[in-house]
Amino acid sequence: MLISRSLQIASRALIVSVAISPVGPFSRALGFGAAMAAAQVARHQNESSPANSLSRKGEKLFAASCAGCHGLDGRGGDRAPGIAAGHVQRLSDVQIFGIIQHGITGTGMPSFHSLADADIKAVVAHLRTLQGAKKAVPLPGDPKRGKALFFGKAGCSGCHMAAGAGGFIASDLTGYARTHSVDEARSAITNPNPNGDKLARTATVTTDNGAKYVGRVRNEDNFSLQLQDLYGAFHFLAKSEVQGVEYSSQALMPANYGSTLVSGELDDLISYLMSVANSRESEISKVPEDGPEEEQ
Repeated sequence: MLISRSLQIASRALIVSVAISPVGPFSRALGFGAAMAAAQVARHQNESSPANSLSRKGEKLFAASCAGCHGLDGRGGDRAPGIAAGHVQRLSDVQIFGIIQHGITGTGMPSFHSLADADIKAVVAHLRTLQGAKKAVPLPGDPKRGKALFFGKAGCSGCHMAAGAGGFIASDLTGYARTHSVDEARSAITNPNPNGDKLARTATVTTDNGAKYVGRVRNEDNFSLQLQDLYGAFHFLAKSEVQGVEYSSQALMPANYGSTLVSGELDDLISYLMSVANSRESEISKVPEDGPEEEQ
């Protein structure tokens, strides 16, 4: 008991001496050890975070169910194309979720109804890792003001859709900011269609019977032309019935946003697109871990 009591007193004295004299070698070793311990805790917390746990689970599922065709790195193989870049990268998480769950009719992509919703969500998370999901980028402006511009002064919603609202004659911008940087978005707004692509302009198609259709030419080959009019309807026309196609001299996308919008407004507009992309990307997290509830 006497020896134990002496050891306790000595231990307390050592702790006190370290506390008031932090410059000794023991103190430095203690500080280094504490730093290492803190780093290990932080690493453990990072690895055990919901996002990383989801991605690790998805990695195993991807290797078992997807890698045989798409490759372990998602870059494609002999049996299927790459999905770590290109068109798939521009799809929303919800769209990819649906493709995995239901497959693609007429292709080699099967449905994976056997996978629980939580498992599909994990595969999508891992795929985003393979695609090099971007780190969070600070918003350059105010997304609320940007939304007001998108649906107001800038007039973007007249042609473009975002988060399910707006026009349809131009591309859907819901996921645009996920695959484009701030600088790329600003350049696309201030310097649109630099190559003068005629498909970026409206067209007036006149048929042999005198009918006229105005809209965007969506597809064209040697025998047919497919046009979407300004009301959203599609018209499939045989080339033998088409008298002429006249393209507008002006692109749908205004070329003067660099002068009509000040720098701060451009930042706000881009911030709105970024916030929409981020919110759509997180939608998949709303899928219940145990799948949809069954009706009682």
